[in-house]
Amino acid sequence: MKPSADFAGWSRDIQARMETALAALLPAAEIAPERLHAAMRYVALGGGKRVRPMLAFAAGEAVGADAARVEAAACAVELIHVYSLTHDDLPCMDDDDLRRGKPTCHREYDEATALLVGDALQSLAYELLARPGLHPDPATQVEMLRLLARAAGSRGMAGGQAVDLASAHKTLDLAELEFMHIHKTGALILAAVLLGALAGRPLASGERAALEHYAKCVGLAFQVMDDVLDAEADTATLGKTAGKDAAQGKATYLTLMPAREARDYARELVDAALAAIAPFGPPAARLADLARFIVERSF
Repeated sequence: MKPSADFAGWSRDIQARMETALAALLPAAEIAPERLHAAMRYVALGGGKRVRPMLAFAAGEAVGADAARVEAAACAVELIHVYSLTHDDLPCMDDDDLRRGKPTCHREYDEATALLVGDALQSLAYELLARPGLHPDPATQVEMLRLLARAAGSRGMAGGQAVDLASAHKTLDLAELEFMHIHKTGALILAAVLLGALAGRPLASGERAALEHYAKCVGLAFQVMDDVLDAEADTATLGKTAGKDAAQGKATYLTLMPAREARDYARELVDAALAAIAPFGPPAARLADLARFIVERSF
C-alpha cells in the first residue's frame, strides 16, 4: 500500500508552491507591528508536511479545478492549521516546547505573541477566502467560507480540542475517541478536501458524499498513525516532543489496542477511503496517493 512512484516529486512541488505562496501572503517582518509579523512568518514558513494543502490540490485535480483558486483555498486551510498548532502548544493547552523541529512560538517569542499570532493567522485565512473574484460563483465562495469557519469552530477543531483537554486521564471507548478526532483533526482535513473540490466544477450527485466519506476515513487514519508514531518514533524524526500523549495521560488509539492492531485499523480506513473515491477514476489518483502516504508515513 504505497503511493505512486512520482508522488514524492509531486508532494515536494506542492510544498514548494505553498512556501512561496505563504511567504507572499504573510505580512513582511519589516511592517509594523514587526514582532507579530516576524512571529507569524516564523510559525508558518520553513516546515510542516503540508498534508492539508496537498489534500486540497488533490481534490482539485479530481474535479479539474483552477490551480490558482485551489492555492488560495490551500493557503487558507494551512493558516488555520498553523494557528491551531501555535495555540495548542501554549502552556494552557498541551504545553510543548518543540514544533516542526524548532522552538514553539511562545518559547521563541512569548505567550502573548503566540496568542496574537494564532488570532492573526485565523483572520488572514478568512480574509483570503473572502477576496473578490476568488470564485466565479459568489454562492460557492460563501459556502467555502462557511465550511472553513465551521471546521475551525466549536463543532469542529476547537470543539475537538475542548473534548481532548477534558478527556485527560480518562478512559474513552472507540466511539468517544473517534468523536473527538473527527472534530479535532478530521474537521480541517474534511475542509481541505471540500475546499479543493469546490474550487472546481459543480459536484455531481453523490460526489460530495463520496469526498466527505474519503475525508472522514483519511482523517481518522491520520490520527491513528499520529498516535502510533508518537509512541514509536523519536523527537528528531517527529519534529515535536515524542511520547507527549502518554505523559499527559491522553486518550489515544494505543490505549485501546496494540500498535499492530492500530496499524491494521489505519489500513482498513484507507481501504474505505480508496473505495469512496473509486468512481472519480484516474483524476483522483493523488487523493489515493495521499491516503496511502498517510498510513505508510514515518513522521
